[in-house]
Amino acid sequence: MRSKWNFIWMLFLASPLCAQTHLKEKMDEKALEIEPKVIEWRRDFHEHPELGNEEVRTAGIVAAHLKALGMEVEEEVAVTGVIGYLKGGKPGPTVALRADMDALPVTERVDVPFKSQVRTVYNGQETGVMHACGHDSHVAILMGLAEVLASMKEDLSGTVKFIFQPAEEGLEDTQAETWGAKQMVEEGVMKDVDAIFGLHINSQTPVGTIKYRSGPAMAAVDNLRIMVKGQQAHGAYPWSSVDPVVTASQIVMGLQTIVSRNVNITEIPAIVTVGSIHGGVRHNIIPEEVEMVGTIRTYSESQQELIHNRINEVASKIAESAGAKAEVGIKKMYPVTYNDPGLTEKMIATLEKVAGQENLVQHDLATGAEDFSFFQKEKPGLFIFLGGMPKDGDPKKAPSHHTPDFYLDESGFILGVRALGHLTLDYLGSK
Repeated sequence: MRSKWNFIWMLFLASPLCAQTHLKEKMDEKALEIEPKVIEWRRDFHEHPELGNEEVRTAGIVAAHLKALGMEVEEEVAVTGVIGYLKGGKPGPTVALRADMDALPVTERVDVPFKSQVRTVYNGQETGVMHACGHDSHVAILMGLAEVLASMKEDLSGTVKFIFQPAEEGLEDTQAETWGAKQMVEEGVMKDVDAIFGLHINSQTPVGTIKYRSGPAMAAVDNLRIMVKGQQAHGAYPWSSVDPVVTASQIVMGLQTIVSRNVNITEIPAIVTVGSIHGGVRHNIIPEEVEMVGTIRTYSESQQELIHNRINEVASKIAESAGAKAEVGIKKMYPVTYNDPGLTEKMIATLEKVAGQENLVQHDLATGAEDFSFFQKEKPGLFIFLGGMPKDGDPKKAPSHHTPDFYLDESGFILGVRALGHLTLDYLGSK
């Protein structure tokens, strides 16, 4: 009887399931070992932030690291992007992992030893430069995972493609037609990829937590510009004018009815925000024109089309009723960040094992946007959120992203390494 059970046990040890389990255990051990290096890399990148398409120093460090691991490396992809190819010892699919590298024009207030002192001129204004969205941690996490997976490449079934992407936050030149993920896709980065995974750290989510959502997860974003043209006159004689200031004010109010009266918000929300109005130079002159700029957030192409059409109708008709003219310009920026339902369902068990069932949370629709969505339009993708707030923190009080007081608890980084690593191993192992 004992020999029978010994035989069964030997079969189990030789099984793919056992091999996969052993590989994950090995990866977790190495992730723990590399944690100090991940934190060290992150601090270095944080102290030396670079804006979109200017990530020369960052890209150089990344490329040198990947080359030292024995990978085939492409540089200057989409201006400053870096791609590393880790080819496993066994045939299989290609899974891509992405980290964004750019910082923001924000002056840091957080008192840490690696505080950014970098200054620049952005849109004509002097400002600091800061990793105020956590991209420095994304780069460090993916560099750490690259080293971990490279140490076990002979056991991998397929290829891992490490994508270090520039300019996720966009460019100073708002008229640019392509950048970041969009440009990488145009240059063919996704052609040989079967699936892609990415993460974003969150300063208002407790360390140890992973958040995900199947289907639409983050909004599509479009830039809105409306020029209202009237007739200039002395402010004391308004009847001689076609007042673009009053007309623009009416348009702002009219735009609010699109979401409240035209969008079925019981199905999915939407946002139309006018963020800036400029017109006139003096208190007693009614100007000739007023410029309005804003943002549009939607979660489907049909909803996007509806809102775009209604913005044009509302603005033009209100202007016409006042004797003015409204010129509407809408520029599509990022698509919906859409987590492939099949891929998401397949990977939920992986995330539960890594974080623990109690620490895996479905998040609400996020009104922010992510250019990871361009990758997802090409191949199935899953984008998750990683906790970066101290466990005893208050999400309502924790400084949000894109602010001078943005702060991350570095103890959460190792879960990022493990999460992306387990997703990779399970995807490659299931094919």
